[in-house]
Amino acid sequence: MDKIAVLIPCYNESKTIDKVVKDFKTALPEAVIYVYDNNSTDGTDEIARNAGAIVRYEYQQGKGNVIRRMFRDIDARCYIMTDGDDTYPAEFAPAMAAKVLEKNVDMVVRDRLSSTYFEENKRPFHNFGNSLVRWSINHLFKSDIKDIMTGYRAFSYQFVKTFPVLSKGFEIETEMSIHAIDKNMFVENEIIEYRDRPEGSESKLNTYSDGFKVIKTIARLFRDYKPFRFFTLIASILVIIAFCLFVPICITYVQTGEVPRFPTLIVCGFIVLAAIQSFFTGMMLESMVVKNKQDFEMRLISVREGYINKTCNGR
Repeated sequence: MDKIAVLIPCYNESKTIDKVVKDFKTALPEAVIYVYDNNSTDGTDEIARNAGAIVRYEYQQGKGNVIRRMFRDIDARCYIMTDGDDTYPAEFAPAMAAKVLEKNVDMVVRDRLSSTYFEENKRPFHNFGNSLVRWSINHLFKSDIKDIMTGYRAFSYQFVKTFPVLSKGFEIETEMSIHAIDKNMFVENEIIEYRDRPEGSESKLNTYSDGFKVIKTIARLFRDYKPFRFFTLIASILVIIAFCLFVPICITYVQTGEVPRFPTLIVCGFIVLAAIQSFFTGMMLESMVVKNKQDFEMRLISVREGYINKTCNGR
């Protein structure tokens, strides 16, 4: 088992990967640097290998697929995840590792948005999207993570080995954040100085399509992790619609003693039935979520035992 593993998912980062690997080797000389190449065509893998990294490959395209492979393959007491584009300074890594190793923090989130991100990042829609995602998750899940989509994080062994990676692409950071919130993981925010990509290095993130995927991921995870609130919200909307349709019919009935629009009244009844069904669906699913959290706590115990065994055996 490695003491510290630096995980760098890469796709066509030949302009910057040499500097990133060397910077992290300097900042964390005791760490093992892993570069997982995701079908690069510009020689990223050879450059990383020559710089001193262990290079492995993931052939399913997408950052989420790469992270899934990394988390399965590598055993370490502390994991540092960063990007290969040289936007995250390596000198912050030792402090991140210390929090995991000495304070038992499960996830350290390096916060770009509270420092230089909005000045350095030249893509205004990226800035707006990051702020929107942060606001949405912190309000929906009652949390205080300062930067939901940062790619610079540190993890404990327990987090990595209990995190079910479902996303295939750039939604992975959002999924990590919500998982940590829901499972009551120990999370700390640390402000970092962000720098934009150097000239000649291009972002693989599509502002609109990937942004839409992130929004879909938030909605899906809100449904999965907070089903009672999700389905109660749907039930409330349905009740309001039914009420708006019923009020004119009721007023007409009070005034004339007649119900001129029976079809509308019937539709109101079906809408109310759908609202009731949605409400009780949320209640049942909430019970399943509570049971899942109980099972997760038991799983943490077994993962902890495996961690201790591997540490004692020197793996």
